[in-house]
Amino acid sequence: MLLFLILTVVRPLSFLFTSLVGLLVLSSCAQKNVEPETKVDIPMPTVAAAPTDPRPVVLCFGDSITAGFGIEAGQTYPDVLQKILDEKGYKYRVVNAGLSGDTTQAGVDRLSDLMKLEPKITLLELGGNDGLRGLEVSRTRDNLTQIGVRLESKGSKILLLGITLPRNYGQDYVQQFEAMYKALAKGRNYPFMPFVLEGVYNQKGMMQVDGIHPTPLGAAKVANNVFKYLQPLLSK
Repeated sequence: MLLFLILTVVRPLSFLFTSLVGLLVLSSCAQKNVEPETKVDIPMPTVAAAPTDPRPVVLCFGDSITAGFGIEAGQTYPDVLQKILDEKGYKYRVVNAGLSGDTTQAGVDRLSDLMKLEPKITLLELGGNDGLRGLEVSRTRDNLTQIGVRLESKGSKILLLGITLPRNYGQDYVQQFEAMYKALAKGRNYPFMPFVLEGVYNQKGMMQVDGIHPTPLGAAKVANNVFKYLQPLLSK
């Protein structure tokens, strides 16, 4: 009876021991057959650089008239000017740097960034908001002079685009304001368009209801007028 109990216990343990040994052997063999993992260098994805436009820049530097306040993108005077240049075979890139509400001081403040474009020609259309705020004309003149001098130092030609004011600002102030542009253009020898809204202001269909900003039709007229003053500065 005792012998029977011993065999009953020993046999299962012997089988279990044998099974464990077999598993260890198989595991060892499997590990020997697996090739070591090799490190693969996966290159990081690269973003292709945007192609640069080699054409020289015509910088339209102004306020809401340049920015195209109240009209859709593609209809501003700089947009139309680009089309005119393309059609006439002038290889320039027009950059719209208009910002609604800009004063001449605001223009001075953001000039450093714009100079990075290295414009060949700058259409300078600033000062209207100075006048509408009744700022001292001498202050506007000094800011425009600083902008022009800094741009010229980097090789940019300047085309000065003048503006006027509503007559209810007073005859003396309006005259001083208009004369400031003329004196600046003469003193710096800038080509000068006396009134950027020439042939547009107070013309039916040319101005928005605010009486200040051109419609798409008016902006196209501005572009064609500006081109007449710009063309002598261009080369093919």
